Amino acid sequence: MFNKLFTVAKNTFTETLRQPIYAVILAFALFLLIMSPSITMYSLDEDIKLLREIGLSTLFLTGLFIAIFSASSVITEEIESKTITTVLSKPIGRPTFIIGKFLGISTAVAVAHYICTIAYLMIVRHGVLETATDTHDWPVIAAAAGVLLATFIITAFLNYSYDWNFAATAVITTAITGTIAIIFLVLVDKEWHFATFEYKVNLFDINASLLLFFAVIILIALAVMFSTKFNVILTLTFCVIAFLLGLISDYVFARLADQYLWAKIGKVIAPNLQVFWISDAIYEGSAIPGVYIVESGIYALLYTSAILALAIALFQKRQVG
Repeated sequence: MFNKLFTVAKNTFTETLRQPIYAVILAFALFLLIMSPSITMYSLDEDIKLLREIGLSTLFLTGLFIAIFSASSVITEEIESKTITTVLSKPIGRPTFIIGKFLGISTAVAVAHYICTIAYLMIVRHGVLETATDTHDWPVIAAAAGVLLATFIITAFLNYSYDWNFAATAVITTAITGTIAIIFLVLVDKEWHFATFEYKVNLFDINASLLLFFAVIILIALAVMFSTKFNVILTLTFCVIAFLLGLISDYVFARLADQYLWAKIGKVIAPNLQVFWISDAIYEGSAIPGVYIVESGIYALLYTSAILALAIALFQKRQVG
């Protein structure tokens, strides 16, 4: 069974990376991250905090839209075009199909989230030019330029010489070159000297990104579940509704749960995405405890497992032939 699960997940991962919408969303997210220091430089004394909030918001929304369009493309289109019958006619059960699709999409989204996290760490390291006397962090600019140049050269060579898919190759190459770049920035400070502690990667930003990835995993499970029953438009609509409800779950449901039954039910059903959003910690300057990350991860795991179980149950009765 594990070989079948791995095969479905691997094919889904490859297919997701090759989708044009995946590359478009990722490229647009990187563009927003690159432009964010210029956007936040007019916020008086809250520049770096606003920079963090915009960067983390970009990570969150990138994962949301990649999850929705990827799940719709690899599940809904297979059902509507009847190509799914070829897969299910083989000894692959429907639960294996759903879980494999979820794992493949999750891996593809994880790669995009990782690349955006590297870009986010770079812009936070560079910071905002608040005054006329502030100077650019040239090692960050050089590292970013090196990532773009190396990615383009390597991808163009592999595409031309071996006919590798350009978008998928560019994504994987960016992840590799971005890793090298962030390691370089950990070792080198703003003056091109060996870095002191203040130039090392901030653990707060890594923890914040990890929490958002937990939230994105929940959204992927929801996208997979909706894709088993609805088309692309309805999947997009329901996922956005779930996303918005998750952000205001505490205000809409939690505060009224002791008074109304509908609020108690909504509190259980709606994902509480506010758990993973640490905007207050950004502005208060507080750290993210390791225990909180573990508890959030457990919540994401349990909620995702429940959604996938529901997705399998719904897909068992879906007519695909």
